Amino acid sequence: MAAIELTDIHVRLQRKQVLSGIDLTIETGDFITFLGPSGCGKTTLLRTIAGLQRADAGTIAIGGREVANGATAFHLEPSKRGLSLVFQSYALWPHMTVSDNVAFGLQVRQLGKAEIKRSVRAALDDMRIAELADRYPGELSGGQQQRVAIARAIVTRPDILLLDEPLSNLDAKLRVEMRAELKRLHQELNTTIVYVTHDQQEALSLSTRVAVFFGGRIVQTDKPRELYRHPRTLEVADFLGSAGLRLNRLDGVIAREGGQAWLRTPVAAIPLAQSGLEDRQEAIVTIKPEDVRLHGRPGEGRVAARVEAAFPSGAETLVQLRAGEASLTARVMGDAEYEPGDVLYADLRRSNLNFYDKRTGMRLAHVAPIPNPMEEPHHEDRLSHSR
Repeated sequence: MAAIELTDIHVRLQRKQVLSGIDLTIETGDFITFLGPSGCGKTTLLRTIAGLQRADAGTIAIGGREVANGATAFHLEPSKRGLSLVFQSYALWPHMTVSDNVAFGLQVRQLGKAEIKRSVRAALDDMRIAELADRYPGELSGGQQQRVAIARAIVTRPDILLLDEPLSNLDAKLRVEMRAELKRLHQELNTTIVYVTHDQQEALSLSTRVAVFFGGRIVQTDKPRELYRHPRTLEVADFLGSAGLRLNRLDGVIAREGGQAWLRTPVAAIPLAQSGLEDRQEAIVTIKPEDVRLHGRPGEGRVAARVEAAFPSGAETLVQLRAGEASLTARVMGDAEYEPGDVLYADLRRSNLNFYDKRTGMRLAHVAPIPNPMEEPHHEDRLSHSR
């Protein structure tokens, strides 16, 4: 039985259509992330699932039980949906200790003192903050406050946990730590988690599935690896990027010579094993920075590229290049030193390329390049230009 079933959900706010035709099944035990830019409707859908926002049309079922129906105006109140919600703000009572904050929901339910004490202790242990039980929120760091907020949400052992951008107020180091905690929590409690974020790395690293939103619609739902490797549209590909970087995009035109189809771009002609495209049809190829491989000497399939700027960061170096009329960004592992004006030789990891129809922006799933003769560069060749 699915944990949550959404069917044709529509929501209007202040005469604006915020959600349109949302169909989504969230399976029991899923960690699904709603990912998209600000204002795309992902938080509105989370609030609609929680019961904080009414759906104008469509139905919502939780654990097989209908909790909302736009046609009949049925709307089960939030407290009866068996969910817990963690907001972006921690929303902790400043005059109450950590234990009392976590216990608050249980006290409202008028549970016995012994049961409340056991449940609070278990939730604090789950979040590894038992030693903070007697402190007040003002005495805690941002990361500790977020752990308290999550402990308060899981103290009732909900079947479903809703998280609305819970890490956005934390610094980069704490965000990484809390990602690990959330992943551990999901594995240990086997709770269904619905998570909202605009951070691509969070979505890809935490989730079992990711639903990408644009303009109040879900445009792709997939496992993180499939989503990263094969974005369904150019819009999704551009938004996902590559670990925070923009994708390289090259315009191309299909050409056929001697029975061989090619996509000719300003950087290189890419041989296609199959295309199904017409001669002179326009397409766009996307290349992740890690799939632009740099060499210190010429070779088959390599094109000359001049370094415009290099940005070493210890573990990796980002290199901006000019190859003919095109700009490329390459991600090189390690602390490689390049200077503006250096001439390198680049090739593309063809097996990781994606092709899109220039007119519609849809991925051309039937277009497949012929792989490079050698997909992996020799280690010494890759580093030959390092000093």
